[in-house]
Amino acid sequence: MGKLWQKGYELNALIEQFTVGEDWKLDQRLLIADCVSSIAHARMLAGIGLLEKKELRDLETELRAIIRDVQEGTFAVAPADEDGHTAIENRLVRSLGEAGKKIHTGRSRNDQVIAALRVFSRAAAFKVLEAGTAAAAAFLQLAADHGDVPMPGRTHMQIAMPSSVGLWSAAYAEELIDDLVFFLQTADHVDQSPLGSAASYGVPLPLDRQMVSDALGFRVLQNNVLYVNNSRGKFESLLLEAAEQIMITLSKAAQDLILWSMPEFGYFTLPKELCSGSSIMPQKRNPDMLELIRGKSATISAWTQQVKQVIRALPSGYNRDMQETKEPFLRGLALTRDSLRVMELTIESLEVNREVLEKSMPPEIFATDAALELVEGGMSFREAYREIGTHPEKVASMDAREVLKRRTSAGSPGNLVLEKAGEALAGLKSAVGERNTRHDAAMHELAGGPVEIAEG
Repeated sequence: MGKLWQKGYELNALIEQFTVGEDWKLDQRLLIADCVSSIAHARMLAGIGLLEKKELRDLETELRAIIRDVQEGTFAVAPADEDGHTAIENRLVRSLGEAGKKIHTGRSRNDQVIAALRVFSRAAAFKVLEAGTAAAAAFLQLAADHGDVPMPGRTHMQIAMPSSVGLWSAAYAEELIDDLVFFLQTADHVDQSPLGSAASYGVPLPLDRQMVSDALGFRVLQNNVLYVNNSRGKFESLLLEAAEQIMITLSKAAQDLILWSMPEFGYFTLPKELCSGSSIMPQKRNPDMLELIRGKSATISAWTQQVKQVIRALPSGYNRDMQETKEPFLRGLALTRDSLRVMELTIESLEVNREVLEKSMPPEIFATDAALELVEGGMSFREAYREIGTHPEKVASMDAREVLKRRTSAGSPGNLVLEKAGEALAGLKSAVGERNTRHDAAMHELAGGPVEIAEG
């Protein structure tokens, strides 16, 4: 059948190569999402009398066969197809003839790709959230297991006040939970059905857009058909920005772990099976995975900006520039998911060196505690501050564990209130599970069985 837009002439080969780019490769990841969206669309067309019952049955059967072939690795998009939509429709026409030619009724490739991206990104977002909750749980468990282990607290990278492994680890757990809540809220916001918008302006057919939205398990129908196309790239950038916040948290944690696992500190030891070696220095064990998380957090930021820069000056309606938002978006979600998994593995297998940490508490770290002891004796804080500041030799070593126990305000080393973070994490897992169940049920019903929309 050829290209969907074919009208009796051949496109210049250079122009074809330039305009298609890598889109045909990227669409391989969207094929199943495209097929389930097409099944929902076909059901709607039958519902308004534009498909016969047999045609609908045949289309569903063949689209489900394509899904199976994709899962088995026997259906692929070729460069000549330009995109996944063309590859799927060509298969339908070859197999079903006229019924295959009817599947595109009332829609354009524009809202097709938006629909496939929305269905795919929803599934991919759940994988980010599942990986994120597992990483947050690992940080919480580390805090619970080593809550009372002293650890120098630092400001400006200098010795500051007594802290603990529990405080450090719980801080990242809570930060990550907040990031994931924000990510879930963003995923909920973009969970809007675009199908039926056509090329931004609707069609003179009684399309039941709400029926399609419900069949695909979307939270709501995106109402205005022009807004549907205007939101392409905008919605992707929102999810990438939420993913960027996750990656910023992971980057800071990675930097801490790189630093505190250096031999000069030795607070933590990274397991050798997570560290690569040097091609010339036999003794080296390099924290490459942490360095890459740190570096890839910048990559996510760059991809987020790339998407926003592409769309910021576009006029209303579909513009081919939007094609350039697909790759950074798909890569960004996958990279965030993988980074979370790497961090979970690292934290789960991290060795905490208690003896080193206990010996790393020099007398000066207790200066603030010494000043506050004078305050408790009746001296003003400013006078106590000057007394200790001008006579640091008066600061004696203290029992770090006992000092930490005296910090009893909520969230401080002696009162981490880990159950609060645990409850927040449990609530987040429940919310993700509820949405995932709704999504999976819709996909299962359309595909006729279990189906993996987003890889990994």
